[in-house]
Amino acid sequence: MKTYITTPIYYVNDKAHIGHAYTTIIADTYARFKRLQNDEVFFLTGTDEHGQKIQESAKKNNTSPKEYADKISNEFKQLWKNLEISNDYFIRTTDEKHKECVKKIFLKMYEKGDIYKSEYEGHYCVSCESFYTKTQLLENNKCPDCKKDTRILKEESYFFRLSKYEKDLLNWYKQNPNSIFPTSKKNEVIAFVEQGLKDLSISRTSFDWGIKVPLNDDKEHVIYVWLDALSNYLSALGYLENEEKMPFWQNAIHFVGKDILKFHAIYWPAFLMSLDLPLPKCVAAHGWWLINGEKMSKSIGNVINPLDIVNEFSNDALRYYLLSYMPFGNDGDYSKHLMVEKINSELVNEFGNLVSRTISMAKKYFNLKLSFKDKIYEEEKEAKEFFNLSIKAIEELKFNDYLSNIFKALKIANSMISKYEPWALIKTNQNEVESLLISILNIIKNACILLSPVLINSTNKLAKALNIEIKYDLLNTFIKEFSLNECEHLFSRVELKEEKMLEEKTQKQEEKAQNDHITIDDFAKIKMQIAQVISCENVEGSEKLLKFELDLGNEKRQVLSGIAKNYNPKDLVGKQIVLLSNLKARTIFKHLSEGMILSAKNQDESLVLLSPLTPCDNGSIIG
Repeated sequence: MKTYITTPIYYVNDKAHIGHAYTTIIADTYARFKRLQNDEVFFLTGTDEHGQKIQESAKKNNTSPKEYADKISNEFKQLWKNLEISNDYFIRTTDEKHKECVKKIFLKMYEKGDIYKSEYEGHYCVSCESFYTKTQLLENNKCPDCKKDTRILKEESYFFRLSKYEKDLLNWYKQNPNSIFPTSKKNEVIAFVEQGLKDLSISRTSFDWGIKVPLNDDKEHVIYVWLDALSNYLSALGYLENEEKMPFWQNAIHFVGKDILKFHAIYWPAFLMSLDLPLPKCVAAHGWWLINGEKMSKSIGNVINPLDIVNEFSNDALRYYLLSYMPFGNDGDYSKHLMVEKINSELVNEFGNLVSRTISMAKKYFNLKLSFKDKIYEEEKEAKEFFNLSIKAIEELKFNDYLSNIFKALKIANSMISKYEPWALIKTNQNEVESLLISILNIIKNACILLSPVLINSTNKLAKALNIEIKYDLLNTFIKEFSLNECEHLFSRVELKEEKMLEEKTQKQEEKAQNDHITIDDFAKIKMQIAQVISCENVEGSEKLLKFELDLGNEKRQVLSGIAKNYNPKDLVGKQIVLLSNLKARTIFKHLSEGMILSAKNQDESLVLLSPLTPCDNGSIIG
């Protein structure tokens, strides 16, 4: 079976960070898994290099747009090499073959009547390469996505008849359950389209860094960056030229970040309908990696370089952490402290130590050569059920479930050693110990195969120790004889320096460790007030956060609080709570939070909101 797997092509306005690495590692893992299943895979990534933003960035750096794009594109290419990404092709929108393909696509749509010329005026965000209506803008005409200034743009433009495909798009979403994943994102897209689609401006005359419209009388028009960029998925396959690789298009899976889902789930399938091409099998949109609840941003200074993590830990550790930490589609906070915990508890203890103990016993008792002696262990069958669940999970793009089920199987193998105590059993029943170790080795063998798309280097070491090839067919084979090789430790325990660990702990823990007492002057700086809950709702993309609208008597506040697992938001409306009201406001998950709602933590980690024993006036000061 042919499978086409793509990342977005990354915009070359800045250097790559952990968010880019996350998308690419997801796609790489899936590509490696499909190859493991003997699929013929074409895995594509690359860079998006045209547009006004690139032209302006190049000018700021005193270089040409092409030289600027060359530099950043090469940095992406080198990063993927360092991260051992197995892409089959790296495309650039400045490639001549791509540019020719885009021109042919434009002409094909134009000749079909899906492109026409008109005039456009609206608020345009250079950073997002998008227009927004007045009602969509934030205060002071800020972009709703990146919060940067927009500008009024009025110019002649070519338009794509997006509105023509509104009903066809809705039919596609509804008739194909897996067209957009996860379901929550699909529902958002459907809701957006159901509000009505306007035709899409697909050319610009305000800059010239891009592919020229291929019409003789309109050379001043540059093709809109999203028509240019999205067409890479076809140009990489040789569409409208040498179409040898076009059969891969029949089974296409796009991995994207949620911020560009609209372009991939609305514009792109409409373009494909215009071209009379099949639509993708799935557009899969993942969440963001956040730092203290905020999206990574160069201006904030919270961008994380993935190579820094690889150099401190390992590439396998980075891949495992990114894929196992959160469900696909959710946002997650990057935490070095949590990453160290997962390395030590799961990779070192659950997996690495199991391998070391098993091979050490095989060497001590059987000189690394074992033969099955007919003792069947039910635990091996139980572990196989988890392996089957892991396969089902990755096929459904649930990467954290894929890994968690493999580690449940490894936990069973560890429990077998504790339960049967081979070091004691060897004194009375050598054959049973041999069969026990073979059963455990078969669990390890299956884990090795299924973990190979993620833990690239450690599973290669393990396969050499087990003396096996990493082949999908071996999952259904119970190996009865092993001739093992000694194996170095797959993972080393990680210890962060004490001061670094303290930085990763909560602010309360840090303050308690450093300041046991405060003065009355310290307390006087704190302003706590009684507030009444006007409304309360869950925050999309977060399992912990609730968004409150609060009445403080003479003003209203919006506050976010991480108590969603302990309270139903409907039950809190009308309740009075305690608010730390002079805490500096900050943005969490794109929402402004103006204070902190106080709660107490029980020993079981559950939270209890603080409230007055008897009703008080809203805004009452606590002292």
